[in-house]
This record gives sequence, C-alpha cells and structure tokens, in this order.
Amino acid sequence: MKIANITAYPLSFEIPEQFRVTLGIGSAIKRDCVLVKVETNEGLVGWGEAHAGRAPGTVAHLANTTLKALVVGMDAYDVVGVWKKIYTMQLASHGMGAACAIAMSSIDMALWDIRGKAVGWPVYKLLGGSARPVPAYAGGISLGYQPPEELVNEARLVVEQGYKALKLRLGDSPHDDITRVEAVRNALGSEVDILTDANTAYTLSDARRVMPALDAASVGWLEEPFPPHDHAQYREARTFGRTPLAAGENHYTRFEFQRVVEDRSITIIQPDLSKTGGITEGMRIAAMVSGWKYSLNPHTSLTGLNVAASIHLLMSIDNAGYFEADLSRYNPLRDDLCSWNAVVAPNGTVRPPEEPGLGVEIDESLLSKFPVIDGPGYV
Repeated sequence: MKIANITAYPLSFEIPEQFRVTLGIGSAIKRDCVLVKVETNEGLVGWGEAHAGRAPGTVAHLANTTLKALVVGMDAYDVVGVWKKIYTMQLASHGMGAACAIAMSSIDMALWDIRGKAVGWPVYKLLGGSARPVPAYAGGISLGYQPPEELVNEARLVVEQGYKALKLRLGDSPHDDITRVEAVRNALGSEVDILTDANTAYTLSDARRVMPALDAASVGWLEEPFPPHDHAQYREARTFGRTPLAAGENHYTRFEFQRVVEDRSITIIQPDLSKTGGITEGMRIAAMVSGWKYSLNPHTSLTGLNVAASIHLLMSIDNAGYFEADLSRYNPLRDDLCSWNAVVAPNGTVRPPEEPGLGVEIDESLLSKFPVIDGPGYV
C-alpha cells in the first residue's frame, strides 16, 4: 500500500469575547490548527493534526509541497522510513526548524491512523499497549487570572466533574499568582493535585519568589516558567525549591529532549505529538526518558486527532503520567469537526477509543467553514 496523496488544511476560528482566556503570553483571540489527510492507492485514508506554530498557512504549505514530494509513493506502512526520510532531507540538513517538525508530525500521525484501519486495530494495540485507566488533569480552561473567589468556584466545578487534578495559569504577577494558588489549595484541601503553568512568562526573579509558595502548597509541577531554549535559567531555577519543573511542548524531536534530560533540570516531560514528530517520535521520547525514571505527560492540542493520539500513546508506555484534558468551552474544531468516543471517566481517568486507527472521524464538509485567519493568536 503506497502513499498516493497528501492534503493539508490550515484552519482557524475566532474566539468570542466571553470565552477568551488570558495566559502568560497574552489573551487568546483565535485558535488555529492544520489537519492533514493522507490517501493511499488502496483507498484507505488517514488523518493527522499539526500544531499551527503561529503560522498555519505556512505549516500547511510545507506539508502540501516539500514533504508531499518527499513521501508520495513510499510504503504507507513504513512510518519509520517516512520519518527518517523527512529527517534526513530536511531536519538533519537544515537544522531542527519548528515548521518541518510540526508538519511531519501530522503526516506521521495520519500514517498510524492508516495502519490501524488496515488491520482493524486501535493504535494503542499496534503500539503494544492496553486499555487501562490513565489519570487526567483539567486543562484548557481559564483557571487563571480571575479574582481568587471566582477561580475557586471554577476549580470546584472541575472537581465535581470527577477530576482529581487541575492546572492553574501563572505569569500574571508573583504576588497574584501566589494568592490564587493558595486560595485554591485552601479551598480544595489536599485531595486534589494542583499543577501550574507560567507559559514562559517568568523571569528568574519571579520564579525565585513563587517557588517557595508552590512548595508550601504541594504543587505538582511548575510548567514552562521560561522559554524552551533558556537552559541556564531552568538549571538555576531548579535550586529555588522542591517543585519539579515541567516543559516539552515546545521542544522538537528526541534530539532536543536529549539535552533536556541530560541537564536534569526539567523532570516532567511534556512533548506535543503535533509538534515533536508525531506518534513515532513520541514513543522514542517516552523510551528515552523512561531510562531516567521520568514520566511522560503529553501536551494536547486543538482537535480530537491530537487528543486521541496522546491517549493511545499513554496506553502504550510504561512511564505514562497525566493526560491533559481540554475543557475549553468553545472549540468547534474539536466539538463539530471531529467525532470520537474517548471520555474522561467519573473517577478522573481516561480510556482510549476502540475504533480502528486513531478512532476519530473528520466531517470534511465542515473544513471550508474554518478558513485560515492570518495574524497573531494572542494579543
């Protein structure tokens, strides 16, 4: 079975005012992604998701031109060979380059979808996994810069849905960040795990002020206090307290994660399968960090494709951490464009789809309703 065609669709939607969320990098005004359809000469079709990388049209163009030309005609089962060819012809010769790693991630994901459909198995079984419960935390919602009493009310609603862990947004100011974390901890007690994410907004001074309060509140991790390339700041901040540092959604392929684990500053590993090289590379990263006894906690992206792929991966590794559940209230690319059956159970765990492949169906008739919107996603 050969790869016959690749078509990438850059998609966007504007976020209505009442659903906008403020993070350390700004207020979200739109969301983007790239869906990639891989067709075979035998009629099987697979779908994958690429992160938009702040430039969905560019990522889609790269997949539709250069990467398509490299892999059309190759064996559709040969996911490792396809990955290696793109790496050799693009990443190895021109540097890591985010756009290529992101675009190739969707092709890899789609090929795993095809493999599963070809044999009638869900992807997690192809990967050697089993359908077991994996803990989920509530993410993708505001849980951020509201007044403490509003934040507490929102956190309680999440817990009532069955979640035993949630993630709070930091990066506002050290004082306000500490106040909010302490308010949620005092309200929810010790039975709920609190995780935090600064979205690269901290300075070393900010981290030095905040870390003792995170320690006192028994916070599970501080995610991305700094940009991914600031290795020296991660090394220094690691000495400020006991709270583990987390990162990985903006690191590309196992070659960048090798530096992360060798530095031993970031111990919560969070690759995004729509960025870092797809399911094939996600399994490699999981195996590599397993040797250091680190858990893998994938960052999830926009549609059901990335979410399902992340669940399949977690079912298939021996160092699975948390699944990140996207509870954002407005996401038509997740809720309208995609249909799939994996859900978070009442006890706060998740199980995989059982349909062949990724288990996600795409309504192609809706693709034209989400034309790409140029410009920044955060202001």
